[in-house]
Amino acid sequence: MPHVSDDRLTQAATTASPSRTALDQRRRDRYARVEPRGARVHTARERAEILLDEGTFHELTPLRAAQPGAGSGVVTGWGLVDGRPVVVASHDAAVASGAIGAVMADAICRAQRFAIDQGFPIVYVNDSGGARVPDGILALHGCGEIFALNVEAQERIPQISVILGPCAGAAAYSPALTDWTIMVKGHGHMFLTGPDIVRAATGEDATADDIGGSGMHTRTSGVAHLEVETELDALQSARHLLSYLPTNVDSPLPVADAVPVNQHSAEALASVVPEKASVVFDMHAVVDGVLDNGARLELMPEHAGSALTLFGRIEGRPVGVVANQPAVRGGILDSKTSVKIARFVEFCGRFGIPIVTLVDVPGFLPGTVEEGRGIITHGAKVLKSYVNAKKSLRLTVVVRKAYGGAYIAMGSTSLGADAAWAWSNAEIAVMGPGGAVGLLHRRALAAAEDPAALRDELAAEYRENVARPHIAAESGIIEDVIHPEETRDRLVRSMRLLEHR
Repeated sequence: MPHVSDDRLTQAATTASPSRTALDQRRRDRYARVEPRGARVHTARERAEILLDEGTFHELTPLRAAQPGAGSGVVTGWGLVDGRPVVVASHDAAVASGAIGAVMADAICRAQRFAIDQGFPIVYVNDSGGARVPDGILALHGCGEIFALNVEAQERIPQISVILGPCAGAAAYSPALTDWTIMVKGHGHMFLTGPDIVRAATGEDATADDIGGSGMHTRTSGVAHLEVETELDALQSARHLLSYLPTNVDSPLPVADAVPVNQHSAEALASVVPEKASVVFDMHAVVDGVLDNGARLELMPEHAGSALTLFGRIEGRPVGVVANQPAVRGGILDSKTSVKIARFVEFCGRFGIPIVTLVDVPGFLPGTVEEGRGIITHGAKVLKSYVNAKKSLRLTVVVRKAYGGAYIAMGSTSLGADAAWAWSNAEIAVMGPGGAVGLLHRRALAAAEDPAALRDELAAEYRENVARPHIAAESGIIEDVIHPEETRDRLVRSMRLLEHR
Protein backbone atom coordinates (compact mmCIF):
# COMPACT_ATOMS: atom_id res chain seq x y z
CA MET A 1 0.00 0.00 0.00
CA PRO A 2 1.53 3.37 -1.01
CA HIS A 3 2.62 5.75 1.71
CA VAL A 4 0.96 9.17 1.81
CA SER A 5 3.66 11.74 1.18
CA ASP A 6 4.30 14.66 3.48
CA ASP A 7 3.62 16.94 0.50
CA ARG A 8 0.06 15.59 0.16
CA LEU A 9 -0.57 16.00 3.86
CA THR A 10 0.80 19.54 3.78
CA GLN A 11 -1.32 20.38 0.74
CA ALA A 12 -4.46 18.99 2.39
CA ALA A 13 -3.72 20.82 5.63
CA THR A 14 -3.25 24.05 3.70
CA THR A 15 -6.64 23.57 2.06
CA ALA A 16 -8.36 23.31 5.44
CA SER A 17 -9.31 26.29 7.55
CA PRO A 18 -6.72 26.86 10.30
CA SER A 19 -9.31 27.38 13.02
CA ARG A 20 -11.29 24.44 14.39
CA THR A 21 -13.94 26.78 15.78
CA ALA A 22 -14.31 28.49 12.42
CA LEU A 23 -14.41 25.10 10.68
CA ASP A 24 -17.15 23.77 12.92
CA GLN A 25 -19.20 26.94 12.51
CA ARG A 26 -18.83 26.93 8.74
CA ARG A 27 -19.81 23.26 8.68
CA ARG A 28 -22.87 23.87 10.83
CA ASP A 29 -23.89 26.87 8.73
CA ARG A 30 -23.48 24.86 5.56
CA TYR A 31 -25.57 21.89 6.62
CA ALA A 32 -28.05 23.51 9.04
CA ARG A 33 -29.97 24.84 6.03
CA VAL A 34 -30.51 21.33 4.66
CA GLU A 35 -30.91 19.38 7.88
CA PRO A 36 -33.78 20.61 10.02
CA ARG A 37 -33.33 18.46 13.11
CA GLY A 38 -33.37 14.88 11.86
CA ALA A 39 -35.26 15.64 8.63
CA ARG A 40 -32.53 14.95 6.07
CA VAL A 41 -30.48 11.84 5.45
CA HIS A 42 -27.19 12.70 3.75
CA THR A 43 -25.50 10.71 1.02
CA ALA A 44 -22.48 8.56 1.82
CA ARG A 45 -20.12 11.11 0.26
CA GLU A 46 -21.75 14.02 2.08
CA ARG A 47 -21.30 12.18 5.37
CA ALA A 48 -17.60 11.70 4.71
CA GLU A 49 -17.23 15.37 3.78
CA ILE A 50 -19.09 16.53 6.92
CA LEU A 51 -16.82 14.41 9.10
CA LEU A 52 -13.61 15.77 7.59
CA ASP A 53 -12.18 19.26 7.43
CA GLU A 54 -13.73 21.06 4.49
CA GLY A 55 -12.06 20.40 1.17
CA THR A 56 -9.68 17.68 2.39
CA PHE A 57 -11.50 14.50 1.33
CA HIS A 58 -9.47 12.27 -1.03
CA GLU A 59 -11.54 9.34 -2.27
CA LEU A 60 -10.01 5.88 -2.71
CA THR A 61 -11.00 3.84 -5.80
CA PRO A 62 -13.97 6.09 -6.73
CA LEU A 63 -14.79 4.15 -9.92
CA ARG A 64 -14.94 0.71 -8.27
CA ALA A 65 -18.32 -0.85 -9.10
CA ALA A 66 -20.18 -3.94 -7.93
CA GLN A 67 -21.87 -4.14 -11.34
CA PRO A 68 -22.07 -1.90 -14.41
CA GLY A 69 -23.74 1.40 -13.55
CA ALA A 70 -23.71 0.79 -9.79
CA GLY A 71 -21.23 1.84 -7.15
CA SER A 72 -19.44 -0.49 -4.78
CA GLY A 73 -21.88 0.34 -1.97
CA VAL A 74 -19.33 2.27 0.09
CA VAL A 75 -17.42 5.54 -0.21
CA THR A 76 -13.89 5.26 1.16
CA GLY A 77 -11.10 7.78 1.43
CA TRP A 78 -9.04 9.91 3.75
CA GLY A 79 -8.84 13.53 4.78
CA LEU A 80 -8.11 15.67 7.81
CA VAL A 81 -9.86 16.23 11.13
CA ASP A 82 -8.44 19.29 12.88
CA GLY A 83 -5.49 19.05 10.49
CA ARG A 84 -4.70 15.40 11.31
CA PRO A 85 -5.25 12.51 8.82
CA VAL A 86 -8.25 10.22 9.26
CA VAL A 87 -9.60 7.43 7.02
CA VAL A 88 -13.35 7.06 6.48
CA ALA A 89 -15.50 4.21 5.13
CA SER A 90 -19.07 5.41 4.58
CA HIS A 91 -21.78 2.91 3.60
CA ASP A 92 -23.86 3.93 0.59
CA ALA A 93 -27.46 2.96 1.33
CA ALA A 94 -28.42 3.95 -2.22
CA VAL A 95 -26.67 0.81 -3.52
CA ALA A 96 -28.50 -2.39 -2.50
CA SER A 97 -29.54 -0.74 0.79
CA GLY A 98 -25.91 -0.70 1.85
CA ALA A 99 -25.75 -4.50 1.98
CA ILE A 100 -22.19 -5.81 2.15
CA GLY A 101 -21.29 -7.72 -1.01
CA ALA A 102 -17.93 -9.02 -2.15
CA VAL A 103 -16.87 -5.81 -3.91
CA MET A 104 -18.02 -3.57 -1.04
CA ALA A 105 -16.16 -5.73 1.47
CA ASP A 106 -13.02 -5.52 -0.64
CA ALA A 107 -13.29 -1.71 -0.76
CA ILE A 108 -13.67 -1.52 3.03
CA CYS A 109 -10.74 -3.88 3.55
CA ARG A 110 -8.58 -1.73 1.28
CA ALA A 111 -9.47 1.32 3.39
CA GLN A 112 -8.69 -0.60 6.58
CA ARG A 113 -5.36 -1.81 5.20
CA PHE A 114 -4.53 1.74 4.15
CA ALA A 115 -5.39 3.07 7.65
CA ILE A 116 -3.33 0.41 9.42
CA ASP A 117 -0.29 0.78 7.16
CA GLN A 118 -0.33 4.58 7.29
CA GLY A 119 -1.14 4.67 11.00
CA PHE A 120 -4.30 6.79 10.57
CA PRO A 121 -7.49 6.49 12.69
CA ILE A 122 -10.50 5.12 10.83
CA VAL A 123 -14.17 6.08 11.16
CA TYR A 124 -16.80 3.66 9.87
CA VAL A 125 -20.10 5.30 8.92
CA ASN A 126 -22.58 2.41 9.10
CA ASP A 127 -25.85 2.20 7.17
CA SER A 128 -26.20 -1.42 6.05
CA GLY A 129 -28.78 -4.19 6.08
CA GLY A 130 -26.09 -6.86 6.52
CA ALA A 131 -24.47 -9.31 4.12
CA ARG A 132 -25.72 -9.18 0.52
CA VAL A 133 -27.81 -12.32 -0.02
CA PRO A 134 -27.13 -12.78 -3.80
CA ASP A 135 -23.37 -12.80 -3.13
CA GLY A 136 -23.73 -15.79 -0.79
CA ILE A 137 -20.50 -17.16 0.62
CA LEU A 138 -18.51 -14.39 -1.10
CA ALA A 139 -20.31 -11.80 1.04
CA LEU A 140 -19.74 -13.79 4.22
CA HIS A 141 -16.07 -14.25 3.38
CA GLY A 142 -15.75 -10.49 2.77
CA CYS A 143 -17.38 -9.70 6.12
CA GLY A 144 -14.95 -12.05 7.84
CA GLU A 145 -12.02 -10.25 6.25
CA ILE A 146 -13.38 -6.92 7.55
CA PHE A 147 -13.61 -8.37 11.07
CA ALA A 148 -10.05 -9.71 10.88
CA LEU A 149 -8.76 -6.25 9.98
CA ASN A 150 -10.86 -4.71 12.78
CA VAL A 151 -8.95 -6.91 15.19
CA GLU A 152 -5.57 -6.14 13.61
CA ALA A 153 -6.31 -2.42 13.72
CA GLN A 154 -7.00 -2.54 17.47
CA GLU A 155 -3.27 -2.75 18.20
CA ARG A 156 -2.38 0.14 15.90
CA ILE A 157 -5.03 2.84 15.44
CA PRO A 158 -8.24 4.22 16.99
CA GLN A 159 -11.46 2.94 15.38
CA ILE A 160 -14.82 4.69 15.71
CA SER A 161 -18.18 3.43 14.41
CA VAL A 162 -21.03 5.83 13.67
CA ILE A 163 -24.43 4.15 13.28
CA LEU A 164 -26.65 6.36 11.11
CA GLY A 165 -29.08 3.71 9.87
CA PRO A 166 -29.55 -0.04 10.14
CA CYS A 167 -26.54 -2.12 11.08
CA ALA A 168 -27.91 -5.62 10.89
CA GLY A 169 -26.71 -9.20 10.81
CA ALA A 170 -23.05 -9.66 10.01
CA ALA A 171 -22.58 -5.89 9.68
CA ALA A 172 -23.15 -5.51 13.44
CA TYR A 173 -19.97 -7.35 14.36
CA SER A 174 -17.64 -4.72 12.93
CA PRO A 175 -18.79 -1.93 15.32
CA ALA A 176 -18.45 -4.37 18.22
CA LEU A 177 -14.79 -4.82 17.24
CA THR A 178 -14.09 -1.09 17.10
CA ASP A 179 -13.23 1.10 20.08
CA TRP A 180 -16.26 3.40 20.30
CA THR A 181 -19.74 3.42 18.79
CA ILE A 182 -22.00 6.45 18.32
CA MET A 183 -25.70 5.97 17.43
CA VAL A 184 -28.38 8.36 16.14
CA LYS A 185 -31.61 8.24 18.10
CA GLY A 186 -34.55 6.89 16.10
CA HIS A 187 -32.45 6.13 13.00
CA GLY A 188 -29.54 3.98 14.11
CA HIS A 189 -30.34 0.31 14.80
CA MET A 190 -27.90 -2.47 15.50
CA PHE A 191 -28.91 -6.12 15.85
CA LEU A 192 -28.06 -9.59 14.62
CA THR A 193 -31.69 -10.45 13.77
CA GLY A 194 -34.45 -7.98 12.97
CA PRO A 195 -38.05 -7.84 14.22
CA ASP A 196 -39.47 -10.16 11.52
CA ILE A 197 -36.99 -12.95 12.18
CA VAL A 198 -37.32 -12.55 15.95
CA ARG A 199 -41.10 -12.82 15.63
CA ALA A 200 -40.88 -15.91 13.43
CA ALA A 201 -38.27 -17.64 15.57
CA THR A 202 -39.47 -16.80 19.08
CA GLY A 203 -42.95 -15.31 18.77
CA GLU A 204 -41.69 -12.16 20.47
CA ASP A 205 -43.32 -9.02 19.09
CA ALA A 206 -40.57 -6.40 19.33
CA THR A 207 -39.73 -3.27 17.36
CA ALA A 208 -36.37 -2.37 15.88
CA ASP A 209 -35.88 0.07 18.76
CA ASP A 210 -36.64 -2.66 21.30
CA ILE A 211 -34.12 -5.05 19.76
CA GLY A 212 -31.33 -2.70 18.75
CA GLY A 213 -32.18 0.97 19.14
CA SER A 214 -29.76 3.58 20.42
CA GLY A 215 -31.53 3.80 23.77
CA MET A 216 -31.29 0.08 24.40
CA HIS A 217 -27.63 -0.11 23.42
CA THR A 218 -26.48 3.00 25.31
CA ARG A 219 -28.47 2.29 28.48
CA THR A 220 -28.96 -1.47 28.81
CA SER A 221 -26.55 -3.52 26.71
CA GLY A 222 -23.56 -1.18 26.68
CA VAL A 223 -22.84 -2.14 23.06
CA ALA A 224 -22.89 1.54 22.04
CA HIS A 225 -21.31 4.39 23.93
CA LEU A 226 -23.00 7.62 22.87
CA GLU A 227 -26.54 8.49 21.75
CA VAL A 228 -27.12 11.67 19.73
CA GLU A 229 -30.07 13.31 18.02
CA THR A 230 -28.97 13.79 14.38
CA GLU A 231 -26.44 12.68 11.79
CA LEU A 232 -24.63 16.00 12.13
CA ASP A 233 -24.40 15.52 15.90
CA ALA A 234 -22.99 12.02 15.40
CA LEU A 235 -20.29 13.15 12.97
CA GLN A 236 -19.39 16.14 15.13
CA SER A 237 -19.15 13.81 18.15
CA ALA A 238 -16.73 11.60 16.22
CA ARG A 239 -14.61 14.67 15.50
CA HIS A 240 -14.74 15.65 19.17
CA LEU A 241 -13.70 12.16 20.26
CA LEU A 242 -10.78 12.17 17.81
CA SER A 243 -9.54 15.45 19.30
CA TYR A 244 -8.46 13.58 22.47
CA LEU A 245 -6.81 10.64 20.70
CA PRO A 246 -3.33 10.21 19.23
CA THR A 247 -3.19 9.33 15.56
CA ASN A 248 -1.80 5.89 16.36
CA VAL A 249 -0.09 4.00 19.19
CA ASP A 250 3.28 5.59 18.38
CA SER A 251 2.05 9.17 17.98
CA PRO A 252 2.19 11.95 20.58
CA LEU A 253 -0.96 13.09 22.36
CA PRO A 254 -2.85 15.98 20.71
CA VAL A 255 -2.09 18.82 23.13
CA ALA A 256 -4.42 21.83 22.97
CA ASP A 257 -4.15 25.29 24.45
CA ALA A 258 -4.37 25.14 28.24
CA VAL A 259 -7.58 26.48 29.75
CA PRO A 260 -7.55 27.45 33.46
CA VAL A 261 -9.72 25.46 35.81
CA ASN A 262 -13.10 26.93 36.69
CA GLN A 263 -12.15 28.92 39.78
CA HIS A 264 -15.53 28.53 41.46
CA SER A 265 -15.42 24.73 41.01
CA ALA A 266 -11.83 24.57 42.29
CA GLU A 267 -12.69 26.54 45.42
CA ALA A 268 -15.77 24.35 46.01
CA LEU A 269 -13.64 21.19 46.30
CA ALA A 270 -13.04 21.93 49.99
CA SER A 271 -16.73 21.42 50.76
CA VAL A 272 -17.93 19.10 47.99
CA VAL A 273 -17.81 15.92 50.12
CA PRO A 274 -20.51 15.84 52.83
CA GLU A 275 -19.42 15.30 56.42
CA LYS A 276 -21.67 12.25 56.80
CA ALA A 277 -20.38 9.25 54.88
CA SER A 278 -23.95 8.17 54.09
CA VAL A 279 -24.77 11.40 52.22
CA VAL A 280 -24.25 11.26 48.44
CA PHE A 281 -22.69 13.90 46.19
CA ASP A 282 -22.09 14.28 42.46
CA MET A 283 -18.56 13.33 41.40
CA HIS A 284 -18.89 15.68 38.43
CA ALA A 285 -18.24 18.47 40.95
CA VAL A 286 -14.80 17.00 41.65
CA VAL A 287 -14.13 16.56 37.92
CA ASP A 288 -15.04 20.21 37.35
CA GLY A 289 -12.61 21.27 40.07
CA VAL A 290 -9.56 19.47 38.65
CA LEU A 291 -9.86 19.49 34.83
CA ASP A 292 -9.36 22.40 32.48
CA ASN A 293 -12.53 24.46 32.11
CA GLY A 294 -12.99 23.42 28.51
CA ALA A 295 -14.77 20.82 26.42
CA ARG A 296 -14.94 17.25 27.67
CA LEU A 297 -16.67 14.12 26.42
CA GLU A 298 -18.35 11.58 28.68
CA LEU A 299 -18.74 8.11 27.17
CA MET A 300 -21.49 5.70 28.25
CA PRO A 301 -23.11 8.40 30.43
CA GLU A 302 -26.38 6.47 30.78
CA HIS A 303 -24.97 2.96 31.18
CA ALA A 304 -23.67 1.59 34.50
CA GLY A 305 -24.11 5.00 36.09
CA SER A 306 -22.23 4.25 39.32
CA ALA A 307 -19.01 4.99 37.41
CA LEU A 308 -18.00 7.87 35.14
CA THR A 309 -15.72 7.49 32.11
CA LEU A 310 -14.82 10.64 30.21
CA PHE A 311 -12.14 12.49 28.29
CA GLY A 312 -10.98 15.95 29.31
CA ARG A 313 -7.76 17.92 29.60
CA ILE A 314 -5.27 19.09 32.21
CA GLU A 315 -3.12 22.00 31.02
CA GLY A 316 -4.22 21.14 27.50
CA ARG A 317 -3.07 17.51 27.71
CA PRO A 318 -5.76 14.85 27.10
CA VAL A 319 -6.65 12.64 30.05
CA GLY A 320 -9.07 9.79 30.56
CA VAL A 321 -11.01 10.13 33.81
CA VAL A 322 -12.43 7.12 35.66
CA ALA A 323 -14.50 7.94 38.73
CA ASN A 324 -16.96 6.32 41.07
CA GLN A 325 -20.30 8.17 41.11
CA PRO A 326 -21.71 8.29 44.69
CA ALA A 327 -24.91 9.85 43.35
CA VAL A 328 -25.79 6.50 41.69
CA ARG A 329 -26.00 3.48 43.98
CA GLY A 330 -23.32 4.94 46.20
CA GLY A 331 -20.62 4.46 43.55
CA ILE A 332 -20.58 0.70 44.01
CA LEU A 333 -18.91 -1.64 41.50
CA ASP A 334 -21.00 -4.31 39.79
CA SER A 335 -20.57 -6.43 36.67
CA LYS A 336 -21.67 -3.77 34.17
CA THR A 337 -19.67 -1.03 35.87
CA SER A 338 -16.59 -3.26 35.88
CA VAL A 339 -16.87 -3.94 32.15
CA LYS A 340 -17.37 -0.22 31.48
CA ILE A 341 -14.28 0.77 33.49
CA ALA A 342 -12.10 -2.03 32.13
CA ARG A 343 -12.91 -1.15 28.52
CA PHE A 344 -12.11 2.53 29.05
CA VAL A 345 -8.87 1.93 30.96
CA GLU A 346 -7.72 -0.67 28.41
CA PHE A 347 -8.28 1.80 25.58
CA CYS A 348 -6.41 4.60 27.35
CA GLY A 349 -3.57 2.24 28.17
CA ARG A 350 -3.27 1.07 24.59
CA PHE A 351 -2.77 4.61 23.30
CA GLY A 352 -0.84 6.05 26.25
CA ILE A 353 -3.57 8.45 27.36
CA PRO A 354 -3.02 9.46 31.03
CA ILE A 355 -5.60 7.97 33.39
CA VAL A 356 -6.92 9.98 36.35
CA THR A 357 -8.94 7.85 38.78
CA LEU A 358 -11.18 9.53 41.38
CA VAL A 359 -12.21 7.06 44.07
CA ASP A 360 -15.21 6.89 46.38
CA VAL A 361 -16.15 3.23 46.39
CA PRO A 362 -17.87 1.15 49.08
CA GLY A 363 -16.92 -2.16 47.45
CA PHE A 364 -18.23 -4.67 44.93
CA LEU A 365 -21.97 -5.32 44.94
CA PRO A 366 -22.66 -8.50 46.96
CA GLY A 367 -25.37 -11.10 46.32
CA THR A 368 -26.34 -14.10 44.25
CA VAL A 369 -27.37 -12.02 41.24
CA GLU A 370 -23.97 -10.40 40.80
CA GLU A 371 -22.08 -13.59 41.56
CA GLY A 372 -24.21 -15.30 38.91
CA ARG A 373 -23.29 -12.57 36.42
CA GLY A 374 -19.63 -13.39 36.94
CA ILE A 375 -18.61 -10.34 38.92
CA ILE A 376 -15.36 -12.08 39.88
CA THR A 377 -14.37 -12.33 36.22
CA HIS A 378 -15.55 -8.82 35.36
CA GLY A 379 -13.85 -7.32 38.41
CA ALA A 380 -10.65 -9.10 37.40
CA LYS A 381 -10.87 -7.35 34.01
CA VAL A 382 -10.58 -4.01 35.82
CA LEU A 383 -7.47 -5.22 37.64
CA LYS A 384 -5.94 -6.45 34.40
CA SER A 385 -6.70 -3.22 32.51
CA TYR A 386 -4.89 -1.06 35.07
CA VAL A 387 -1.89 -3.40 35.29
CA ASN A 388 -1.56 -3.48 31.48
CA ALA A 389 -1.87 0.31 31.07
CA LYS A 390 1.88 0.72 31.39
CA LYS A 391 2.10 3.25 28.56
CA SER A 392 -0.21 5.62 30.45
CA LEU A 393 0.59 7.88 33.36
CA ARG A 394 -1.74 6.55 36.08
CA LEU A 395 -2.79 9.02 38.80
CA THR A 396 -5.28 8.16 41.56
CA VAL A 397 -7.04 10.26 44.19
CA VAL A 398 -9.08 8.70 47.02
CA VAL A 399 -11.75 11.32 47.54
CA ARG A 400 -13.76 9.79 50.39
CA LYS A 401 -13.56 6.03 50.86
CA ALA A 402 -11.98 2.97 49.29
CA TYR A 403 -12.84 -0.38 50.82
CA GLY A 404 -11.76 -3.95 50.17
CA GLY A 405 -11.03 -5.34 46.74
CA ALA A 406 -12.65 -2.28 45.18
CA TYR A 407 -9.81 -0.15 46.61
CA ILE A 408 -7.32 -2.34 44.77
CA ALA A 409 -9.34 -2.30 41.54
CA MET A 410 -9.69 1.48 41.34
CA GLY A 411 -6.20 2.28 40.12
CA SER A 412 -4.24 1.51 43.28
CA THR A 413 -0.46 1.73 43.47
CA SER A 414 -0.35 -2.04 43.88
CA LEU A 415 -1.66 -2.28 40.30
CA GLY A 416 1.00 0.12 39.03
CA ALA A 417 -0.37 3.63 39.60
CA ASP A 418 2.46 6.15 39.20
CA ALA A 419 1.13 8.27 42.07
CA ALA A 420 -1.82 8.19 44.46
CA TRP A 421 -3.11 10.62 47.03
CA ALA A 422 -5.96 10.66 49.54
CA TRP A 423 -8.00 13.57 50.79
CA SER A 424 -7.55 14.25 54.48
CA ASN A 425 -10.95 12.86 55.52
CA ALA A 426 -10.73 9.77 53.32
CA GLU A 427 -10.87 6.18 54.57
CA ILE A 428 -8.92 3.22 53.19
CA ALA A 429 -9.57 -0.17 54.74
CA VAL A 430 -10.58 -3.78 54.15
CA MET A 431 -14.15 -2.82 54.99
CA GLY A 432 -16.11 0.18 56.25
CA PRO A 433 -16.23 1.02 59.98
CA GLY A 434 -19.82 -0.20 60.38
CA GLY A 435 -19.17 -3.64 58.93
CA ALA A 436 -15.79 -3.99 60.61
CA VAL A 437 -17.13 -3.16 64.07
CA GLY A 438 -20.02 -5.57 63.65
CA LEU A 439 -17.62 -8.34 62.67
CA LEU A 440 -14.87 -7.68 65.19
CA HIS A 441 -16.99 -6.79 68.24
CA ARG A 442 -20.25 -8.67 67.81
CA ARG A 443 -20.09 -10.24 71.30
CA ALA A 444 -19.35 -6.94 73.03
CA LEU A 445 -22.17 -5.26 71.10
CA ALA A 446 -24.59 -8.05 71.99
CA ALA A 447 -23.77 -7.67 75.71
CA ALA A 448 -23.74 -3.84 75.78
CA GLU A 449 -26.43 -1.85 77.58
CA ASP A 450 -26.31 0.75 74.79
CA PRO A 451 -25.18 -1.05 71.61
CA ALA A 452 -25.62 2.04 69.41
CA ALA A 453 -23.34 4.20 71.58
CA LEU A 454 -20.73 1.46 71.78
CA ARG A 455 -20.91 0.93 68.03
CA ASP A 456 -20.27 4.64 67.41
CA GLU A 457 -17.35 4.64 69.83
CA LEU A 458 -15.77 1.55 68.29
CA ALA A 459 -16.34 2.90 64.75
CA ALA A 460 -14.51 6.12 65.69
CA GLU A 461 -11.58 4.08 67.02
CA TYR A 462 -11.52 1.99 63.84
CA ARG A 463 -11.42 5.11 61.66
CA GLU A 464 -8.52 6.54 63.67
CA ASN A 465 -6.46 3.39 64.10
CA VAL A 466 -7.17 1.47 60.91
CA ALA A 467 -8.90 3.46 58.15
CA ARG A 468 -7.28 6.89 58.28
CA PRO A 469 -5.30 7.62 55.08
CA HIS A 470 -2.17 8.66 56.97
CA ILE A 471 -1.45 4.97 57.59
CA ALA A 472 -1.26 4.39 53.83
CA ALA A 473 0.96 7.47 53.42
CA GLU A 474 3.25 6.51 56.31
CA SER A 475 3.74 3.07 54.78
CA GLY A 476 4.52 4.56 51.35
CA ILE A 477 1.49 3.03 49.65
CA ILE A 478 0.20 6.48 48.68
CA GLU A 479 2.21 9.63 48.04
CA ASP A 480 0.57 11.95 50.51
CA VAL A 481 -2.56 13.02 52.34
CA ILE A 482 -3.73 16.29 50.79
CA HIS A 483 -6.42 18.91 51.12
CA PRO A 484 -9.03 18.75 48.33
CA GLU A 485 -8.04 22.13 46.93
CA GLU A 486 -4.49 20.83 46.35
CA THR A 487 -5.69 18.11 43.97
CA ARG A 488 -5.32 19.88 40.64
CA ASP A 489 -1.86 21.15 41.51
CA ARG A 490 -0.66 17.62 42.32
CA LEU A 491 -2.13 16.31 39.06
CA VAL A 492 -0.62 19.15 37.04
CA ARG A 493 2.85 18.54 38.48
CA SER A 494 2.62 14.85 37.68
CA MET A 495 1.29 15.50 34.17
CA ARG A 496 4.39 17.57 33.47
CA LEU A 497 6.35 14.34 33.76
CA LEU A 498 4.99 13.53 30.31
CA GLU A 499 7.29 16.18 28.83
CA HIS A 500 10.28 14.08 29.90
CA ARG A 501 8.82 10.58 29.74
